[in-house]
Amino acid sequence: MCVRFLAPLALLLAVSTLSFAQETATKPAPTAQHLAARGVEYLRAAQADDGSFSSHAGPGITAIATAGLLRSGLTTSDPAVSKGLEYLLGFTQDDGGVYGEGSRYKNYETSLAILCLTEANKDGKYDDVIEKAQAFLKGIQWDEEEDHGPDSYYYGGGGYGSHSRPDLSNTSFLIDALVAAGNGPDDPAIQKALVFVSRTQNLESKYNATPFAAKVGDGGFYYTPAAGGTSQAGKTENGGLRSYGSMTYAGLKSMIYAGVDKDDPRVKAAYNWIKQHFTLEENPGMGAAGQFYYYHTFAKALHAMEVDEVTDSDGKSHDWQQELVATLADLQQDDGSWLNTGSERWLEADPNLVTGYALLALSYCK
Repeated sequence: MCVRFLAPLALLLAVSTLSFAQETATKPAPTAQHLAARGVEYLRAAQADDGSFSSHAGPGITAIATAGLLRSGLTTSDPAVSKGLEYLLGFTQDDGGVYGEGSRYKNYETSLAILCLTEANKDGKYDDVIEKAQAFLKGIQWDEEEDHGPDSYYYGGGGYGSHSRPDLSNTSFLIDALVAAGNGPDDPAIQKALVFVSRTQNLESKYNATPFAAKVGDGGFYYTPAAGGTSQAGKTENGGLRSYGSMTYAGLKSMIYAGVDKDDPRVKAAYNWIKQHFTLEENPGMGAAGQFYYYHTFAKALHAMEVDEVTDSDGKSHDWQQELVATLADLQQDDGSWLNTGSERWLEADPNLVTGYALLALSYCK
């Protein structure tokens, strides 16, 4: 090619490269509000005529999605919110619980209902429903009345399933709901729940004499010490129960809500585990399984800890809110929804559920 043609071509390429670089540099970073607005529009379109979201799964997903709408700035006068609340209230039972007929998930569904209704209860409209619902939760909590006193590994926990075995996930939702309903750390039910939470931590202490704690001892949390003990992340070679991300953040958050001081060895050990395993690429110890549940719990726990930055094991400081927004921006679908493309476990192939989780997580990033 003639040299006189090469010079203009090179200049054109240089100008195009510079223009692209300038455009990239000046393009604003995604904001939590922008991502949430797109998620809200997705949920508006996905909501069924009866106000539900994924009604085949009971009222839980509707509670999560509607709470996500409320925490994204919508009010109870918004049609999507009012319809969601009306649908949810249709599950109110005579015993005060809010759950599907014949449900195996009474603690889970009632806790989520309380969390949703307290977001909507600015004028006290739902005081009576919330009061009865929290009384129901306290009534089904494992304690002396269930023949499981303080020495039992069931004590203080909440659970679901045909055998109602308590677990940390259900117990953390129980604590969240009781706190949202106005109970303080000194509430007896919250203190009972703290006993169970402390026993799900891989940390030997005067609060935890389970045989599992010493076998791992890393300060993280697992699913349950009850019924022989279970970790969704599996067992170690010596029979310990592996810690993993979503439960560690759930355990830390629950301790803070239960009034445990940040200088308490339990909190310090949990936070150290978090620093050692800080990531937004996966649910640590679980990979893609439960990843968006993890994002929600991650955000709520670090907000409860009142930290803006987390320094990881390599000494790198992370602005967790900024990084979470960037991560959710990368994962948002073209229609504004989110879904777990890496794992269908725990219903995370359902965009209604996962978008609800994402909106709740984003609400702590403003």
